[in-house]
Amino acid sequence: MSADSLLDALDPEQRAVATALTGPVCVLAGAGTGKTRAITHRIAYGVRTGVYRPASVLAVTFTARAAGEMRVRLRDLGASGVQARTFHAAALRQLGHFWPRVVGGAPPRLAEQKATLVAEAGRRVGVAVDRIAVRDLSSEIEWAKVSLVTAEDYERAAAAVRRPAPAGQDAQAVARLITAYEDVKTERGVIDFEDVLLLLAAMLAQRGEVADEVRTQYRHFVVDEYQDVSPLQQYLLDQWLGGRHDVCVVGDPSQTIYSFAGATPHHLLTFAGKHPGAQVVRLVRDYRSTPQVVGLANRVLTATRRPGDPVPLHLVAQQPDGPQVRFTGYDDDEAEAAGIAARAARLVASGVPASEIAVLYRTNVQSEAFEQALAAAGLGYQVRGGERFFARRDVRDALVLLRGGARSADPDVPLGQTTRDILTSAGWAPQPPAARGAARERWDAMQALVTLADDLVETRGSATLPDLVAELDDRASVQHAPTVDGVTLASLHAAKGLEWDAVFLAGVSDGLLPISLAQTEAAVSEERRLLYVGVTRARRHLELSFAAARTPGSRASRTRSRFLAGLWPGEDAGRGAGRRASAAADPAVLDRLRQWRAQVADERGVPAFRVLPDVALEAVAAAMPTAPADLRYVQGLGQTRLREYGDALLRVVADAPSPGTGEAGRTKFR
Repeated sequence: MSADSLLDALDPEQRAVATALTGPVCVLAGAGTGKTRAITHRIAYGVRTGVYRPASVLAVTFTARAAGEMRVRLRDLGASGVQARTFHAAALRQLGHFWPRVVGGAPPRLAEQKATLVAEAGRRVGVAVDRIAVRDLSSEIEWAKVSLVTAEDYERAAAAVRRPAPAGQDAQAVARLITAYEDVKTERGVIDFEDVLLLLAAMLAQRGEVADEVRTQYRHFVVDEYQDVSPLQQYLLDQWLGGRHDVCVVGDPSQTIYSFAGATPHHLLTFAGKHPGAQVVRLVRDYRSTPQVVGLANRVLTATRRPGDPVPLHLVAQQPDGPQVRFTGYDDDEAEAAGIAARAARLVASGVPASEIAVLYRTNVQSEAFEQALAAAGLGYQVRGGERFFARRDVRDALVLLRGGARSADPDVPLGQTTRDILTSAGWAPQPPAARGAARERWDAMQALVTLADDLVETRGSATLPDLVAELDDRASVQHAPTVDGVTLASLHAAKGLEWDAVFLAGVSDGLLPISLAQTEAAVSEERRLLYVGVTRARRHLELSFAAARTPGSRASRTRSRFLAGLWPGEDAGRGAGRRASAAADPAVLDRLRQWRAQVADERGVPAFRVLPDVALEAVAAAMPTAPADLRYVQGLGQTRLREYGDALLRVVADAPSPGTGEAGRTKFR
């Protein structure tokens, strides 16, 4: 394949990315627009044209799976030798290389998890920590470290971003805990994952000879998912660059869903200002999803966009028309799980592979109902975030058998047949067992290995058993599991970067999406982006649903998500769904509502969003309620706010000028 022929498979915008080989490049890439294709072809084109030496390129991303996929693509494009790693993997490799020279001896042991260290720190400072508190405090320590916030600065920094205190502790207690946590690590001679980045960045900043060696080695940088970089990761990237500008960043502000963990789109949004002369390329052609799915995705972002928010990329569907997006209301969670399982079974019967179906939800505790419903429907499933594929005992045993077979395999026997013959002794059979449980899970794992062997033959032609073993070893090193033939159950966060033919977005009700813990406007905006990520995981079939009650027979108190106001078809969407605001918000009424909210917030000394969020004001201005009963159907108003503000809202709506009569004066609201 010639260098120029690499460009034949790219659209004009992707080609612009691939040929922008030097200087700062910013790629704003919407969901499904082929960003990985664009950046891997860019690297391969740079190697083929001689602009890049493979060993001089460092591509970093956020998950081992994404890094593994990038390496496979680069290898297939003839660009082996390029380093594609996560931030942590790249930093750990460099830290291990330089530590003996700079510090002496072996690097400190890496603590696999923080729980025992946090528990000990809590005991030292008198902070009671149970299992849940340990988890929350561990996350808070991680946020502080990736945000470059020290214990001394924690109180100020947490207050500046209105970060809620974790585990019922005040900011002073958390600051003391952070200090104690660092002491415990030092005494035990261990470091955590954040320390890997901190220590390497400090080494590069303070030791010129180390920085020179790294910067001589790596001349060209690519950063994927740049909207999710933390201040710590950006600081390390700055040390790698050393003032140079030969970096290509790729991201989408509308897919920032990890702010709670320290991620920020700030660096992506300000990249062009920080790197003068940067080339900015926008990828908006969506090759993943049907126009029906893409249309909903665009509307989710724009329906309630706030002034000052970044203008989202408007996706343009490239796939042919597909089925309409389905919206379904159920009486309770049990009915919702059973309904989704039945729909999934019909899709499988129509020819959609079970592995191409996903059920996505906001919190992991929601998975149990879907596990039970899918098992009752006779469908296999896998839960993302459960036991790692390569950690399973049956998978480890199968790998031992495959390695042994690779030493004596007949090269004249097709790889697929050889793999099937070997794995028969590990639980594989041509047909899956009828029953669910451990036997079916073992068969599913073996079938994933068989399918991977078939895929290797399809992509490489003459693949052999040693090739399969090498592929599995490479995948195991980055936990890039092969596809298991079952319906995927995953949280919306775990679904990032993945896609399926059919997606069920379950539990799209206020309190779950947005989750009740989202109390600030920024947090609610992130929940909206999370819904957008969920919608854009679907290629062809998409269904959104919610349950009006938690259990059968209980009060139907839930309403569908405020993010779907004006998007959910029909006046009713199942019991407890409420009515949708079909009209656009009246600008004059909305302006008066904002004046009223500002006055109330000022009188009470609280931020405006604590009175009512923008989405509620917009829903009121769209619904134009005239009586208390009308307010019950407005999205974003709970019973407490209705009692507190209902009469005032009706007065503001009634007093607002009619369209075309001009603005009302800025009067004091009573």
